[in-house]
Amino acid sequence: MQGIIAQLARELAHPAHYVQAAIALIDEGATVPFIARYRKEVTGSMDDTQLRLLAERLVYLRELEERRAAVLAEIEKQGKLTPELSQQILAADTKQRIEDLYAPYKPKRRTRAQIAIEAGLLPLADGLLANRALVPLEEAAKFLNSASEPKIETAKAALDGARDILAERFAEDADTVTALRESLWSRGELICTVAEEHKDKLDPDIIKFRDYFDHREPIAKCPSHRALAMLRGRTAGVLRVAVDLPAPDLEHMAADPKARHPMEGTIAARLKLNIGTQPADAFISDCVRWAWRVKLAPMLETDLLGQVRDAAEAEAIRVFGDNLRDLLLAPPAGNYGVIGLDPGLRTGVKVAVVDATGKLLDTATIYPHEPRRDWDSSLATLGALALKHKVALIAIGNGTASRETDKLAGDLIRMAPQLNIRKVVVSEAGASVYSASELASQEFPNLDVSLRGAVSIARRLQDPLAELVKIDPKSIGVGQYQHDVNQRNLARQLDAVVEDCVNAVGVDVNTASPALLARVSGLNTTTAKAIVSHREQHGAFASREALKAVPRLGDKTFEQAAGFLRITGGANPLDASSVHPEAYPVVERILAKVGKPMTEVMGRADVLKKLAPADFADERFGVPTVKDILTELEKPGRDPRGTFQYATFDDSVQDIKDLKPGMQLEGVITNVAAFGAFVDIGVHQDGLVHVSELSNKFVKDPREVARVGQAVKVWVLEVDVPRKRIGLSMKGPGRPGEGSSAGTSGAPRDRNAAGYKPKPQPQLQGGFASALADALKSKR
Repeated sequence: MQGIIAQLARELAHPAHYVQAAIALIDEGATVPFIARYRKEVTGSMDDTQLRLLAERLVYLRELEERRAAVLAEIEKQGKLTPELSQQILAADTKQRIEDLYAPYKPKRRTRAQIAIEAGLLPLADGLLANRALVPLEEAAKFLNSASEPKIETAKAALDGARDILAERFAEDADTVTALRESLWSRGELICTVAEEHKDKLDPDIIKFRDYFDHREPIAKCPSHRALAMLRGRTAGVLRVAVDLPAPDLEHMAADPKARHPMEGTIAARLKLNIGTQPADAFISDCVRWAWRVKLAPMLETDLLGQVRDAAEAEAIRVFGDNLRDLLLAPPAGNYGVIGLDPGLRTGVKVAVVDATGKLLDTATIYPHEPRRDWDSSLATLGALALKHKVALIAIGNGTASRETDKLAGDLIRMAPQLNIRKVVVSEAGASVYSASELASQEFPNLDVSLRGAVSIARRLQDPLAELVKIDPKSIGVGQYQHDVNQRNLARQLDAVVEDCVNAVGVDVNTASPALLARVSGLNTTTAKAIVSHREQHGAFASREALKAVPRLGDKTFEQAAGFLRITGGANPLDASSVHPEAYPVVERILAKVGKPMTEVMGRADVLKKLAPADFADERFGVPTVKDILTELEKPGRDPRGTFQYATFDDSVQDIKDLKPGMQLEGVITNVAAFGAFVDIGVHQDGLVHVSELSNKFVKDPREVARVGQAVKVWVLEVDVPRKRIGLSMKGPGRPGEGSSAGTSGAPRDRNAAGYKPKPQPQLQGGFASALADALKSKR
């Protein structure tokens, strides 16, 4: 264990005693958010990123130790464990290295080399290797055997057997295999070609891989998205993917098929075979060639393609996790009544109205589009609902008929300015998944499935985090090649992201759904349901301490969860903050020092900034924790998600055919990949801002300047209507890249605020005019 601690300390560049303490907490069942937030003194202020890496590497290193012990035991059981081999295995720092060392001793199916050894050819192989002056055919003649199985009836058969023995020996030399693998990784290329049987086909499922029909690039530098694309084509049988040295290194082989591959020279050099011109040297050279072409080349190609896949998957999972984090931590619009619209054509637009807390108030279905085209009646229905429930926002799903429905909401806003509402297009990714889920069935047992999606759209505008946690993260759709990666690793990473986001924001225990509570540190589905059940039976929790009355919520769970659960309006203002109950005595010492009650200290930066954290630290709560407490007291209940922003789509641009190069538009970033960012500009097809067009400054990682959910200004570079491809830029034509943020920030303006004057708007017209006028009149 000490070896693991020392290695993790080196990798994390963190003192070993802090690493050991963090491991102990993890082993005790503490969660990463809890350790990162409330155990800074114990871990030396390790953040959640460091702790996640530590937990991941800890699992790997423990598995490595288990495998090391198993391999040592197996080789010792065979009676072949030498001090030198034991030392090599003990020094191995990767699973791959251990497997390379174990290869010669690993029980395997009967090989050609084993058959040759059984035929008595081992002395022939060893003799030719040791004495190159021997003539191979003459020596082989001494080993003919036709009386027993397997039979060796010719000198050539004997030499073939000896070659199999030496080739297997060469191919299982761990140091040689490691050197070849490292050489191929650093110098080799991925070589991708179209399968011969698909060469001239025009099938769309084949043509989509045409960029890789004749493609090669350095294996170590191949970006994740290209590697996964090639591997997907390989799995589909469209592409052939190989690994080899660059073409210039192999030119001599094109001229002479019998020429040695450069790697054969590497093998000979690594094994110190000193191949010259003696009689047996040609045979040894042939053994080396056999070892490379028959054994090592296929094995290393498999290994390296696996390494490429692992690296590409890790990057793709990281990108998905980063995008999910941005989406979950998107600023909420706030506690306002919202009309959610789930657009549709033939089936109509589903309407759901929720109040400021997300409670469902009303539903409807309207048919403003083809084939009914009941525009005026749809406007009247929306206007009446907005008036009745005093909504401030309209959330419009960005799926089919989104722009048409956006126009409907725009007409309502223009024709009824007295409603004082705004419209925002919202990503509806995963809404249909939620609608059909068991969770949605439990939440809305009597509501039609089609209307549940509208509720989800409305709520995700109010608070994206609270709503999106109800959906399987993999269904949210902000990844790249997410179905091609290891689903177990993806799920683990995404669950960690959701956990970190929920606990970074905190949860109101009196309003949160079971799905949201289940993501809180220390809680699970069972305890979350127990909390909600207790809340429904006994009313709202008056304090954090009252949580201890919940069945199955013991002291350990309370310790892990309490700091992330909020009680608003309770007797103790600290219950609405991120200060952990265990640290309330520290706050009491602070209050005693300043001589003022809690109400006169919280939010008073002028008072708190004068205090020295060290004055309130003790053996249990050190300076880092006290600093966090003072920061929280300055801005109690601070939401880390920033200010709400939204983009306004251009009403004149409804379809990709409406786009022209040079247009300036507003849009919302829907996905960020290694090669750029995808932006929804309201034409049912996201445009791509290539990484080179994100800024006038060099951008290595698109996430340096782009985040999912960010409202941006873009300029149209090119439009390919047949292929539905849109090229965008955030630089602007001849303009600096800064200022690319778009949209309006902040919550909806209070219609009763002093100085608030709505802009002049068109007068009410048509059937909608009379319907809404009647509604307004009756309301007055």
